[in-house]
Amino acid sequence: MSYTITRLIEGAAFADVDARTRAALAAKGFGVLTEIDVQATMKKKLDADMPAYRILGACNPKMAFEAIGMEPRVGAMLPCNVIVRETQGGVEVSAIDPVASMQAIENDGLKAVAGQVRDMLAEAVAAV
Repeated sequence: MSYTITRLIEGAAFADVDARTRAALAAKGFGVLTEIDVQATMKKKLDADMPAYRILGACNPKMAFEAIGMEPRVGAMLPCNVIVRETQGGVEVSAIDPVASMQAIENDGLKAVAGQVRDMLAEAVAAV
Protein backbone atom coordinates (compact mmCIF):
# COMPACT_ATOMS: atom_id res chain seq x y z
CA MET A 1 0.00 0.00 0.00
CA SER A 2 1.30 3.43 -0.92
CA TYR A 3 1.52 5.89 1.94
CA THR A 4 0.85 8.99 -0.14
CA ILE A 5 -1.63 10.37 -2.65
CA THR A 6 0.57 11.97 -5.29
CA ARG A 7 0.22 14.08 -8.41
CA LEU A 8 2.89 15.59 -10.66
CA ILE A 9 2.13 18.95 -12.27
CA GLU A 10 4.35 19.49 -15.29
CA GLY A 11 5.37 22.91 -16.56
CA ALA A 12 4.14 24.86 -13.55
CA ALA A 13 6.01 27.16 -11.20
CA PHE A 14 6.49 26.04 -7.61
CA ALA A 15 4.75 29.14 -6.18
CA ASP A 16 1.75 28.57 -8.45
CA VAL A 17 1.39 24.91 -7.41
CA ASP A 18 1.79 25.89 -3.75
CA ALA A 19 -1.05 28.43 -4.07
CA ARG A 20 -3.22 25.97 -6.01
CA THR A 21 -2.59 23.29 -3.36
CA ARG A 22 -3.65 25.61 -0.54
CA ALA A 23 -6.79 26.60 -2.45
CA ALA A 24 -7.68 22.97 -3.19
CA LEU A 25 -7.20 22.03 0.47
CA ALA A 26 -9.36 24.96 1.59
CA ALA A 27 -12.10 23.92 -0.83
CA LYS A 28 -12.23 20.56 0.99
CA GLY A 29 -12.36 22.14 4.44
CA PHE A 30 -8.66 21.89 5.32
CA GLY A 31 -6.71 24.73 6.84
CA VAL A 32 -2.92 24.87 6.86
CA LEU A 33 -1.89 24.93 10.53
CA THR A 34 1.84 24.51 10.04
CA GLU A 35 4.32 25.13 7.27
CA ILE A 36 7.93 24.05 6.99
CA ASP A 37 10.14 25.40 4.23
CA VAL A 38 12.51 22.44 4.09
CA GLN A 39 14.71 24.05 1.43
CA ALA A 40 15.33 27.14 3.60
CA THR A 41 15.81 25.05 6.74
CA MET A 42 18.43 22.81 5.12
CA LYS A 43 20.25 25.86 3.78
CA LYS A 44 20.24 27.55 7.19
CA LYS A 45 21.09 24.51 9.31
CA LEU A 46 23.39 22.55 6.98
CA ASP A 47 24.33 25.07 4.29
CA ALA A 48 22.94 22.47 1.88
CA ASP A 49 21.21 23.33 -1.37
CA MET A 50 18.15 21.43 -2.52
CA PRO A 51 15.12 22.01 -4.75
CA ALA A 52 12.07 23.77 -3.32
CA TYR A 53 10.31 21.56 -0.78
CA ARG A 54 7.51 22.65 1.52
CA ILE A 55 5.55 20.64 4.09
CA LEU A 56 2.03 21.88 4.80
CA GLY A 57 0.32 20.61 7.95
CA ALA A 58 -3.30 20.44 6.81
CA CYS A 59 -6.23 19.96 9.19
CA ASN A 60 -9.94 19.54 8.69
CA PRO A 61 -11.23 20.55 12.14
CA LYS A 62 -14.47 18.54 11.92
CA MET A 63 -12.66 15.34 10.98
CA ALA A 64 -9.86 15.92 13.51
CA PHE A 65 -12.40 16.48 16.29
CA GLU A 66 -14.20 13.27 15.37
CA ALA A 67 -10.95 11.29 15.27
CA ILE A 68 -9.70 12.67 18.61
CA GLY A 69 -13.06 11.83 20.17
CA MET A 70 -12.60 8.20 19.12
CA GLU A 71 -8.89 7.93 19.88
CA PRO A 72 -7.45 10.73 22.05
CA ARG A 73 -3.80 9.94 21.22
CA VAL A 74 -4.39 10.12 17.47
CA GLY A 75 -3.23 13.73 17.72
CA ALA A 76 0.30 12.37 17.55
CA MET A 77 -0.46 11.64 13.89
CA LEU A 78 -2.12 14.95 13.10
CA PRO A 79 -2.19 17.18 11.11
CA CYS A 80 -2.22 15.53 7.69
CA ASN A 81 1.03 16.46 5.98
CA VAL A 82 0.99 17.56 2.36
CA ILE A 83 4.25 18.21 0.54
CA VAL A 84 4.86 20.43 -2.45
CA ARG A 85 8.27 19.81 -3.98
CA GLU A 86 10.22 20.57 -7.13
CA THR A 87 11.28 17.56 -9.17
CA GLN A 88 12.98 17.23 -12.55
CA GLY A 89 9.60 16.49 -14.11
CA GLY A 90 7.66 19.35 -12.54
CA VAL A 91 6.17 20.09 -9.15
CA GLU A 92 4.89 17.16 -7.13
CA VAL A 93 2.09 17.35 -4.60
CA SER A 94 1.88 14.44 -2.13
CA ALA A 95 -0.56 14.04 0.74
CA ILE A 96 -0.31 11.45 3.46
CA ASP A 97 -2.75 8.57 3.05
CA PRO A 98 -4.50 8.61 6.45
CA VAL A 99 -5.66 5.01 6.01
CA ALA A 100 -2.05 3.87 5.67
CA SER A 101 -0.89 5.96 8.62
CA MET A 102 -3.71 4.74 10.90
CA GLN A 103 -3.16 1.02 10.29
CA ALA A 104 -1.36 0.62 13.61
CA ILE A 105 -4.46 1.74 15.54
CA GLU A 106 -7.06 -0.97 16.12
CA ASN A 107 -10.21 1.13 15.96
CA ASP A 108 -12.69 0.48 13.15
CA GLY A 109 -14.45 3.80 13.67
CA LEU A 110 -11.18 5.65 13.28
CA LYS A 111 -10.39 3.69 10.12
CA ALA A 112 -13.72 4.83 8.67
CA VAL A 113 -12.88 8.47 9.45
CA ALA A 114 -9.41 7.97 7.91
CA GLY A 115 -11.10 6.69 4.74
CA GLN A 116 -13.24 9.81 4.53
CA VAL A 117 -10.21 12.04 5.03
CA ARG A 118 -8.27 10.07 2.40
CA ASP A 119 -11.08 10.68 -0.11
CA MET A 120 -11.10 14.40 0.70
CA LEU A 121 -7.32 14.66 0.34
CA ALA A 122 -7.40 12.69 -2.93
CA GLU A 123 -9.98 15.11 -4.30
CA ALA A 124 -7.87 18.08 -3.21
CA VAL A 125 -4.69 16.67 -4.81
CA ALA A 126 -6.62 15.93 -8.03
CA ALA A 127 -7.92 19.51 -8.07
CA VAL A 128 -4.46 21.11 -7.93
